Amino acid sequence: MEVYYSLQQLALRNGQDRNEIWVAYQGIIYDVTTSRLWQKGVHYEHWAGQDLTLELADAPHTAEVFKRFKTVGLLQT
Repeated sequence: MEVYYSLQQLALRNGQDRNEIWVAYQGIIYDVTTSRLWQKGVHYEHWAGQDLTLELADAPHTAEVFKRFKTVGLLQT
């Protein structure tokens, strides 16, 4: 069974409102809580609790980076 989360539910997992730190990319939500690079929900100029699909174009890495993290669900459209 697939679990879906809304943008509002994703936004609550920003490292500020709850301990969970989640980001979405291409409709998949990843738990980046354990990453030292996402401490307090901020990674350079990017904020957790958001869909980062459009922002990845400016990143110095590819989408392969998301393979390191557990998926928690799908972004509801």
